[in-house]
Amino acid sequence: FLLQSRMFVLRMRSLFAAFIFFLSASHAFTPVRYSTQRSFHRTNRVVPTAVLDGLVERISTAVSSFGGTKTITENAVAGALKDVKRALLDSDVNLQVANSIVADVTKRAIGVEVTKGVTAEQQFIKFMYDSLVEIMGGNVTSPVASHDDHTARPTVILMAGLQGAGKTTSAAKLAMAIKKDEEGAVKRGALLAAADIYRPAAIKQLEILGESIGVEVINLGTEISPVEIASKAVERAIELQSETGIPYTVIIDTAGRQVIDGPLMEELKGVKEAVSPDEVLLVVDSMTGQEAATITARFNDDIGITGAILTKLDGDTRGGAAISVRAVSGCPIKLVGMGETMKPLEPFYPDRLASRILGMGDLVSLVEKAQESMKEEEAAEVMQKMKDATFNFDDFLKQAKMVSQMGSMSGVMGMLPGMGDMKITRKQIDQAEIKLKKHESIIKSMTKKERQDPLLLISDRTSQSRMKRISQGSGTSLVETQSFLAEFQQMRTMMSRMSKMQGAPGNEGGDPAAAPSLGNRKARRKAAKGKKTGRPSGGGFGKKK
Repeated sequence: FLLQSRMFVLRMRSLFAAFIFFLSASHAFTPVRYSTQRSFHRTNRVVPTAVLDGLVERISTAVSSFGGTKTITENAVAGALKDVKRALLDSDVNLQVANSIVADVTKRAIGVEVTKGVTAEQQFIKFMYDSLVEIMGGNVTSPVASHDDHTARPTVILMAGLQGAGKTTSAAKLAMAIKKDEEGAVKRGALLAAADIYRPAAIKQLEILGESIGVEVINLGTEISPVEIASKAVERAIELQSETGIPYTVIIDTAGRQVIDGPLMEELKGVKEAVSPDEVLLVVDSMTGQEAATITARFNDDIGITGAILTKLDGDTRGGAAISVRAVSGCPIKLVGMGETMKPLEPFYPDRLASRILGMGDLVSLVEKAQESMKEEEAAEVMQKMKDATFNFDDFLKQAKMVSQMGSMSGVMGMLPGMGDMKITRKQIDQAEIKLKKHESIIKSMTKKERQDPLLLISDRTSQSRMKRISQGSGTSLVETQSFLAEFQQMRTMMSRMSKMQGAPGNEGGDPAAAPSLGNRKARRKAAKGKKTGRPSGGGFGKKK
């Protein structure tokens, strides 16, 4: 999969690098001051956040003291593991889980000779990665049950959880994911059952969400018992299977409580006995940290669950829930939800999350999200515009839309390897997203001709009057508009250089990592020797051929 998508990954990485550079140039990330020597310096150094605030930095700092050791000894890792444990606990990882990770890494690392070609730090991070993957479920996903035969009984999924965890929204997102038409997959239908009879607002919410995604909702009111509602929903799904000839999945949205209590558990047990669900999925809020693991264990002990859905994972800046749930409860995390917008639930991949926790990025998820947002042909077209320095404001809007469709900016950046080294805080990301909205407003106040030809606003003699009109139309100041245009032109220049580097000698394959660095004078001179400059090849001033 990655080999087939290699060129696409490279193109997407260049696009995002340029996009992030633009936001950086807009001073949302790293304040810059220019000196009289035409060089620039960062005015401050902020804490790197990568994907999970603090955890990446703490682990990186902990292992940076290994130096050039050839064999990892107990003395070498003792201090690092102490810091790693503290970092895990600060990230709200369960104490027993943190101890288990430390013990496992110790067992893997002590006495191991450092592999040739890597550092002790890198090898230690590999041991951390292996331990995290194992404790979160291994290198496999836990798929949600489904029947592919429309003549068989419909698949039934029972949703459980406390109030505020996001059960109703998750039920609709799950229905959306089930309906999603994937190449080669069996087409199937979804049916939602509103069994939370204690909250009329929840029933209304489910109806609204169901209508927005084109899924029927079984609503029998608040006077009918949840057991009867669930049974009627299964009967309706059987009818739909007979009518349409496709398999159906029934998703039952149940009531929650502020705390776990007897009546809640008895009600869930009654529904479970009545419809014999294929899956009992507990919806837990990842923002609750290790408490999510405790809740999962309690539900599993009382009613028996088959897995968990972690909601608001994009807001869990510490990662305690994702790391702790399976280890504490014994139940796998099957699906994760990102944000409150109506996007399908995603499968949980332990290996991908472990990679992001350790600041190594997640190219597989990046490719999957990018392919959903932009076709490879479109990416190639934009890359050509970057190379030719013809990237215009319409292209910028398309790219901004693509990034927003892929999720939050922090989530996208977390999937890019190396982004953890850009010293970026969540506050700065929020500021960048606000600034991006202003820039979109400025562009939308331009005429079609201006959006397609940036030079009309940069070097044309009418540029000043045009900028005044645009700033008035966008509700921004003239200084903000002028600053945006200057930054846009700077970005175009940088993008053109980056694209040309991908075609430099020795890098025809397009790998940015293999291209000569802009800061490497020797490499640039060597790459430039074979180029024709169009100038006479005379021997110097005053000399003739």
